Amino acid sequence: MGAGPAFAAVQVARSSTASDLAALRRAESLSTPTALARTKTLPLAEALQPLVPGGALQRGTTVGVTGPGSTTLALVLSAVATAEGSWAAVAGVPALGLAAAAELGIALERLLVVARPPDGSWAVVVAALLDAVDLVVVRPPARLASADARRLQARARERGAVLCALGGTWPQPCDICFTVTAPAWVGPTGAGSGRLEARQVEVVGSGRGAASRERRLPLWLPGPDGAISTVAAPAATHPTQPVPAGLAAVS
Repeated sequence: MGAGPAFAAVQVARSSTASDLAALRRAESLSTPTALARTKTLPLAEALQPLVPGGALQRGTTVGVTGPGSTTLALVLSAVATAEGSWAAVAGVPALGLAAAAELGIALERLLVVARPPDGSWAVVVAALLDAVDLVVVRPPARLASADARRLQARARERGAVLCALGGTWPQPCDICFTVTAPAWVGPTGAGSGRLEARQVEVVGSGRGAASRERRLPLWLPGPDGAISTVAAPAATHPTQPVPAGLAAVS
């Protein structure tokens, strides 16, 4: 049986060898023509649009994502953009599941994966990705220097890319912050055997400037159908009033 779309992502720079870094440069040459055809924003899935001013991610923005389900949320940030022709990259997330990414809507043929950037050149690898693609998701090392973080944020602004940092260890303030809270899994049904079917969370959006007003949004991450969607508000209920005795016969 042939390989499915879950294996279509370009995986590069798995170690510190020169050949792996050369592979990263080759991947950059593949993605650059698309990355340069840019608008001022990257589109978002409809369910996420209420979380950010204007309903889209401004290019040059640094986004911080924390909490349970943060990797899933970061991938969803990339989904519509890659579907519409932009390139994305994920660096420092060796456990990334490509099949799950595809189910979230990521176009794997426009995804670069750097599972383990070399410790001694982590910032160099991320800078190369910012030069090459439109959105870069990273899990930074525990002791990333503030100076390196500032340079990468400046690189993102210069290149018009979005830099998305996972885990809450980014040592500089982010323009937009998403915090995933209150996770609750749904399923299995019946006697308790089977698979978990869906996860409900609340995402809190905040940040600087236009994003400083806090926004809260209940989401399925993912829902029972595998999609990301808002959680419908419960239907309003009205207290019942006793029927006047004179109207009871005609009601």
